Amino acid sequence: MKIQPIIRERLTLSVEVFPPRPDSEPETIFRTIEELGTLRPDFISVTYGAGGSTKGFTEEIADVIVNRHGIPALAHLTCVGETPESIHPIIERLQSNNVQSVLALRGDVPAGQDPDRVIRHFPYAADLIDFLRHHYPDLEIGAAAYPEGHLECDCLETDLDHLKAKVDRGVDFLISQLFFDNERLYRFMDRMEARNIQTPLLAGILPVTGRRQIERILSLSRTAFPPKFQRILDRYDRHPQALREAGIAYATDQIIDLISSGVDGIHLYTMNKPEIARKIFGDIQHIRGYLQSPTAGAEGFRQLQTE
Repeated sequence: MKIQPIIRERLTLSVEVFPPRPDSEPETIFRTIEELGTLRPDFISVTYGAGGSTKGFTEEIADVIVNRHGIPALAHLTCVGETPESIHPIIERLQSNNVQSVLALRGDVPAGQDPDRVIRHFPYAADLIDFLRHHYPDLEIGAAAYPEGHLECDCLETDLDHLKAKVDRGVDFLISQLFFDNERLYRFMDRMEARNIQTPLLAGILPVTGRRQIERILSLSRTAFPPKFQRILDRYDRHPQALREAGIAYATDQIIDLISSGVDGIHLYTMNKPEIARKIFGDIQHIRGYLQSPTAGAEGFRQLQTE
């Protein structure tokens, strides 16, 4: 139930879900997972709620993914507000439920709290990774990569320094933040190679299906909208269904281009909408055979660069 061997073997296709809000129906997420499970993704990641508010539910969802559906689960683990004493039982519960993989993140400081009081034991994700690798050598650790730079970092080169620090502490694979311009990811991969960062990188893709979603993206990231994507937003802004369909089509085109360029994997941010994942999986079914090919992945990208 580990993820790295799958990434090493072939180009992967994975999805992400998030726990429902406390005021929503909890069974909804399990129906979502059941629908996603029929698509047989290579793994499913499970996020935390804001400020780690749903971390217990994250563990429960990861347990269901692994033990009920037989799919590897990647449990998000943020270190804001955590201590070594609080991290140990989280990992032990995950491992006792056959969840062998975590995505190590710093996380956001909860609104209204003093950062100096909250971020003490693990100032950065690299510190959490170092702790995990030391205490749990068999644990599989993923980390985040930011092709356009982290929102709190003004220099992309400095951001790459932080990425190298995470990798040097023992990361098994990376998942990128969402982006809409593939060329930015390719340039980022070139910078990674220049720094001898050879850890597999999965491309994070978010199908945009609504205006509120776009506004949230702008508030949480540095993501740029290329002209082609901006034209879609301008053309279909007042037509929600058309925007939804155009957003899914744009994401599908992104994925096909990324596969053709030999990325290590595609990680689809589903926003708990399995029908979107089903549509995209169906649209790329004709190249799914390539996704399962052992010759796909980073080596294909390097070969493409030399042609």
